[in-house]
This record gives sequence, C-alpha cells and structure tokens, in this order.
Amino acid sequence: MTLHHLVFNPYEVNAFIVASDDGQCLLVDPACCTSAEQNELKKFIAEKGLRPVWLINTHGHYDHIAGNAFVCKTWSVKNSAHRDDLIILELGYDRGVAFGFPANKPPMPTDFLNDGDTVDIGDDVSLQVLHIPGHSPGSIALYSPAQKWVITGDVLFNGSIGRTDLPGGDFDLLIGGIKNKLMTLPPDTNVLPGHGPFTTIGQEKANNPYLR
Repeated sequence: MTLHHLVFNPYEVNAFIVASDDGQCLLVDPACCTSAEQNELKKFIAEKGLRPVWLINTHGHYDHIAGNAFVCKTWSVKNSAHRDDLIILELGYDRGVAFGFPANKPPMPTDFLNDGDTVDIGDDVSLQVLHIPGHSPGSIALYSPAQKWVITGDVLFNGSIGRTDLPGGDFDLLIGGIKNKLMTLPPDTNVLPGHGPFTTIGQEKANNPYLR
C-alpha cells in the first residue's frame, strides 16, 4: 500500500490517494476545482500507473467535494460518504457558488459508509471507517492500523480541531468523538488532516489546547 498527497484549491485541501500494490487506488477528498488542478491529478495518476476505483469524501463541505464531478466523469469509481452528510453534500455546491468557489455540481454518493466499516481494495489496502460527527454530522476518518496513519478530514488538525459553528456542527460531540476514537489510537499514529501540516496522535494528546 502506498499513500500519495496532493494539495488543491484556494482552501488548500489535503487530497490523498491510497494505492494498492496492483495499481487500484481510492481518492480521498480529491478537491481539484480548476482545469489545471484536474490535469495535475490526471497526470499524476497516469504517471504512477494507478487505476482509481473508489472516491471517498471525509465530509460534504464544498471545498472537499470540488473534484467529485471531475473524478466521477473521468474514471468509473464507487462514490462514498457517510449518510448523515447527505444534506451537506446536497447543499455544498450551492453554498460554494454563493462564495464564488469554482467547482462543478457533484454527483451524489452511490453508497454510504458507516462507523466500523472496512474499506478494502486490492490485497493490501484495508482501512477502518471512524464516524466522528461534530464538524459536520457525517464526518469520517479513515484509519490504517498497518501503516499507522489516520486521515481525519476536518475533524482534527495540527494543534486545532474542526469548526463547529457551521450547520450541523456540535462542539461537545466533536470533542467526545476525537477523545474516544482518535486519542485512543497508538501515539505514533500519523494524523493526516484535511488542511495544514501533518501531526501525530501523541503530539495532539500532549499539545492540542482543545483536548486538555
């Protein structure tokens, strides 16, 4: 299993590509929203010899779903998110347009992920789905015990947490989910957030002011 990282759009979303040894890959929050960014993603995938089979959104905010329409049109992929973010996904595009965000209207998910589900591709990619609401009702994280990393979307950042003042946000719910589902992971687990620099569970447990 190989993990790749790209950064897209004015909000500098961390987009991830998780690839199996046989070339199949899943795209997590592929937030490319301009033709230049879309070409960058397409070229990267071609150069690495990858075959996208799955698109997963950690949540439905417009900056994270900006590349969904392009990805679904370019490759035949399964398109997944948590059901509790369906309304966020439906409204996300219109909200982005209102803020002048350049993106195409995304297709809705073809299926839904739930807490405790396993995402498997190829023979070597197996990720655990952690439902951690609070930033949005359907926010999820994807955890790789084998490689000791967790993609957290906008749930947990380096030294911070996701906003809870947006529709569907809940501060207490978010903090509880972070403490119960993320802070219980091994301290050396790498945290790969939706924006900004990477960190570790141990670093956040020791230094994150929201978790003391």
